[in-house]
Amino acid sequence: MMTRRPVNEKPISTIGHLEVPFRPPIHAVLDIVPPGPIGMIAGNGLFPHLFLDAAVRKGFKVVIAAHRGETYPGIEEWGMPVQWIRVGQVSPIFDLFHGFGVRFAAFVGGIKKPKLFDFRPDWKGIRILARVAANHDDQVLRALAEEFEKEGISIVPSTLLLPNLTAGEGVLGTISPREEDWADIRLGFEVGTALGNLDVGQCVVVREKIVLALEAIEGTNETIRRGSRYAKGVVVVKMAKPNQDLRFDLPAIGTETLSVMQEVGARVLAVEAGKTLILDAGSVFEKADKAGIAIVGVKWN
Repeated sequence: MMTRRPVNEKPISTIGHLEVPFRPPIHAVLDIVPPGPIGMIAGNGLFPHLFLDAAVRKGFKVVIAAHRGETYPGIEEWGMPVQWIRVGQVSPIFDLFHGFGVRFAAFVGGIKKPKLFDFRPDWKGIRILARVAANHDDQVLRALAEEFEKEGISIVPSTLLLPNLTAGEGVLGTISPREEDWADIRLGFEVGTALGNLDVGQCVVVREKIVLALEAIEGTNETIRRGSRYAKGVVVVKMAKPNQDLRFDLPAIGTETLSVMQEVGARVLAVEAGKTLILDAGSVFEKADKAGIAIVGVKWN
């Protein structure tokens, strides 16, 4: 892993209400130490394994509800209790957590949206869905969190053990966006705000102040590929939804994101500072620098 060089302390750019000065990284810090084991509702990707690694280092036991077809099977190698469930099963999670005395739990990792068409909820899951107006991510997750609270289990942020995963402000690698890229970054955040208000997606692809792609069910990587069919050197914006519940569904980037951007010749990745997870940050920044991709954290109001 390469060592990050100091970032210039001068403001990078100011465009309207988009201000990107250099500041120390912003971290979501939780001021509680959970008594007893921590429950983890595990999704896909690297994040559940980073969470477990931090738990082992800090001396916490984790009880894992893992999703078939989503969570990497290697989750069992950590030596923690694991129960495999289908997407939509809720009662087995409560039974598992109650059996181990879990009082705090976190949703860690995502579920691929196309899998939701193969959604087979149990009776408790059906009751939760019946309470929401539409099957939007935030509504469903908040309703699910309320059900956990009724069971005596508090949902805590997925960054509970890893507060340093959130992106800081300013240029995060050795490459800065070009002057003309800032207008695209601003447009991406403005459009992303509208997209998030509809609880649709978290990614926008822009080139020369033209919106090329908005994230829907396909996810970030396919959104980047789709937008890059129309132009090379695109700007990719990844941000949280307005009023995002920071306990779950935070936007995340990793080396796979950078691989896709390199594949299509994308030029800039702008993420929302303090609200975007950077998984395996050292490898992400090293890969971006080698590919000539600028990564910048933006504090968006």
